[in-house]
Amino acid sequence: MAIYPSSSYGRGKSRNLMWVYIVLSLLIIGLVIIFLYSYPLGAGRGKPAQDVPTDLRKTAEPERKVGKPRQQPVAPSAAKPVTRPPVEAAANEPNKVVPDPDAKLAELIAQAVACVNDKPPRIIEARDRLNELLPMPLSAQQRATVKRQLSELSDKWLFSRTIFPQDKLCGSYEVKPGDLFTTIGRQFKVPYEILMQINNFSRPEALQAGQTIKVINGPFHARVSCSAFTLDLYLQNTFVRSFTVGLGKPGMETPTGLWLVKEDGKLIRPIWTDPVTGKTYKPESPDYPLGSRWIGLEGLEGSAKGRTGFAIHGTNDPNQIGAAGSQGCIRLHNGDAVLMYNLLTPGNSRVEVVE
Repeated sequence: MAIYPSSSYGRGKSRNLMWVYIVLSLLIIGLVIIFLYSYPLGAGRGKPAQDVPTDLRKTAEPERKVGKPRQQPVAPSAAKPVTRPPVEAAANEPNKVVPDPDAKLAELIAQAVACVNDKPPRIIEARDRLNELLPMPLSAQQRATVKRQLSELSDKWLFSRTIFPQDKLCGSYEVKPGDLFTTIGRQFKVPYEILMQINNFSRPEALQAGQTIKVINGPFHARVSCSAFTLDLYLQNTFVRSFTVGLGKPGMETPTGLWLVKEDGKLIRPIWTDPVTGKTYKPESPDYPLGSRWIGLEGLEGSAKGRTGFAIHGTNDPNQIGAAGSQGCIRLHNGDAVLMYNLLTPGNSRVEVVE
């Protein structure tokens, strides 16, 4: 049996344990390296490690959908102002109020009518305001309203004895010795009949020197619309009222253009010979066609130029008013024909006929 010294045995045993420790340490270090390689620092918090290979990052991140690149915001100082046309800008700005032309015209009409309701009424201002609206682009309803208001006002400022301050169309006149209604009418370019009417004279001989009467600064004019079958009456350029008329039948249409009331062309129920049939009608004839008055016209311009034999007159057939049934003349109801006779002045009053 061999005997080993104790010191050699102890040194061998210590050497063996040292190798065991070394091997275990290497294994632990290897395991740590493998762990760190497989699970990089920060991967559990959703941020990829900087040293992780590209292929591994692709598998770790979810796939994103490819879309249009986002537009980078522009700094306010770098943004250019956008100019838009007024209409487009107004359409894109709902809070911006766009003026309504019809509403504005309606407001002007209301303001003019309000003058009539003032205390005292401002009749002349209302008349002038409404008359200024007629050339504007009114709707059919607005135009009818303006004309109706002007017609009602004419009963106050024109067809009455009242004289309103600041009225340039009417005024007062002191009768001088030797004055007659006819001479005063010629002076102011209106028929003497209307002066007698508004001053409540039944006989012209009743006029006396020293009296103050109301006068009208004429002349009156008329405008006939063939399409509307209307005659609009004006004092100078101020609308007075409208009348419904009858006009020429097909083939004998009323000539358009400018006419003038003929000198000595105003007649009361004259004898008339029909130019088509040759038949002569006397005022007492039961079928006398001319009604109460005849206002002869002579053509100056347009299709009317050089034409004769045409007139504004009354009728024995009221059903012809508002229709095309005459031989070219302008027909009125008999009462309207009398009024027109009292307003239009030979040699001064014009009648314009338009389509």
